[in-house]
Amino acid sequence: MTETIAVIAAGAMGSAVGRRLSANGATVLTSLAGRGEASRARATAAGMIDADDRTIAENASLILSIVPPADAKALAARFAPLIGRSGAPAFVDCNAVGTETMAAIAETLGETGARCIDGAIIGFPPKDGERGPAFYFSGAAANDAAVLGDLGLDVRIVDGPIGAASALKLSYAGITKGLVAIAAAMILAADRAGAGPALHAELAASQPQLLTRFEKTLPDMYGKAYRWVEEMHAIADFVGADYPESSFYRGAARLYERIASEDLGPGEKAVMDRFLGRS
Repeated sequence: MTETIAVIAAGAMGSAVGRRLSANGATVLTSLAGRGEASRARATAAGMIDADDRTIAENASLILSIVPPADAKALAARFAPLIGRSGAPAFVDCNAVGTETMAAIAETLGETGARCIDGAIIGFPPKDGERGPAFYFSGAAANDAAVLGDLGLDVRIVDGPIGAASALKLSYAGITKGLVAIAAAMILAADRAGAGPALHAELAASQPQLLTRFEKTLPDMYGKAYRWVEEMHAIADFVGADYPESSFYRGAARLYERIASEDLGPGEKAVMDRFLGRS
């Protein structure tokens, strides 16, 4: 029997996940209501099938929510009553949300009797010939997502409640994306002080692995900075207001917001590109 999985939405990650599932024999549904031509093209290329919410709730065994963190609660609320009536799919939140937000999503779904799985994606969108990214799942219904392992995804079950997978994602992103924020902040500060070339030379001499990492991670960040703002705030909340280091992530959020800004971002991106030898 063909497994039917819903992936919402058909962004860069969602469409790549849909392609991987479809290539491994699943029927992949998605919702393209209100989506632009780029999303529709990605969905078509990935073999995803446009369907309305009721059709998704009545036919999918799992609904994977892969949306910007700020949209996660609204999507869960949208599907909660439909899932509660159909009783079929488990709702899997795969977004980089805070543990409190994840708890609220689980509560919204639980009020209608819907099953909720806390999910976290660590890594880049799936590519042909590569196993990743890793999909972590936690909560009482986490094992229901194990079927995704038979459909080409790298599934890892976390032995913990709702919130455990999200906590793992926040911790990991706090390190990796926090490091990107540190690099961007120091490159920009060095450039303002006229020390950019000297900083590059010192990194090349004493920290070549870091410099190689920055050559990949900083340019990759440009188009994602707007999505990382909410994630940095979620990480700050996760660290806790009682701990002064949480303010670092508030600052990182403001940095990413500025880089994403049409007014300020292009100039700062040019500075980083020049530092990295991209221009």
